[in-house]
Amino acid sequence: MKKNHPFHLVDQSPWPLLASLSVFSFMMGMIKWFHLHQMNLLILSTITTMMIMAQWWRDIIRESTFQGHHTLKVTLGLRWGMILFITSEVFFFLAFFWAFFHASLSPSIELGMNWPPKGIQPFNPLEIPLLNTLILLSSGLTITWSHHSIMENDYIQSLQSLLFTVLLGFYFTLLQMYEYKEAPFTIADSIYGSTFFMTTGLHGLHVIIGSTFLFICLIRLYYNHFSSTHHFGFEAAAWYWHFVDVVWLFLYISIYWWGS
Repeated sequence: MKKNHPFHLVDQSPWPLLASLSVFSFMMGMIKWFHLHQMNLLILSTITTMMIMAQWWRDIIRESTFQGHHTLKVTLGLRWGMILFITSEVFFFLAFFWAFFHASLSPSIELGMNWPPKGIQPFNPLEIPLLNTLILLSSGLTITWSHHSIMENDYIQSLQSLLFTVLLGFYFTLLQMYEYKEAPFTIADSIYGSTFFMTTGLHGLHVIIGSTFLFICLIRLYYNHFSSTHHFGFEAAAWYWHFVDVVWLFLYISIYWWGS
């Protein structure tokens, strides 16, 4: 049917409902793993969630790249959607920083009126945390380099710089895994352990999600899905990555450096 408007009326899709059910199963799988030490539901729901993600992204890529549904009006709506999503993420992290500063600025008598609490050996901020800071700042430079290369139609440089960004993201995750493995305290060690692992862990999860977004963009860039004027999928991933960078700077300065 011919349409005389610039908007994209989305076709009926099974993915939102299936994704909701799959993520719900994933959460149930986490609870089952924590309480019964059984990972079968968690593994199954992880596989189904990844399959749904791949097919949902495939449909969106078809709509934007091959069917031409993402007009200027639609792209503007997507931009506002991404801006509001990142704003909600800012408030999400604000809650965890609030908990950290509430506990650290007036440590209670249970903590020995001391911060870090007695018996807690915090990380040296000049070791792995500083290296991770340099890695994320470098990845911010490489993603900007990639963006400008796309706008200038420089295929090789945009591909190389985006590959560097993805590698730096995965390197950051590996270092954080090593740091957690060597941690002298756990999430159960008072409010310090809780706020430290919740905030750094959720940031680490956001790095994994951001790295996945950028990896999808790398595959799309390889197949020439982006042009100098039509690359919002990449731009949204870049905004998200810059947000992750900025959160880490606040996290490093407050929890690792000031908090230790």
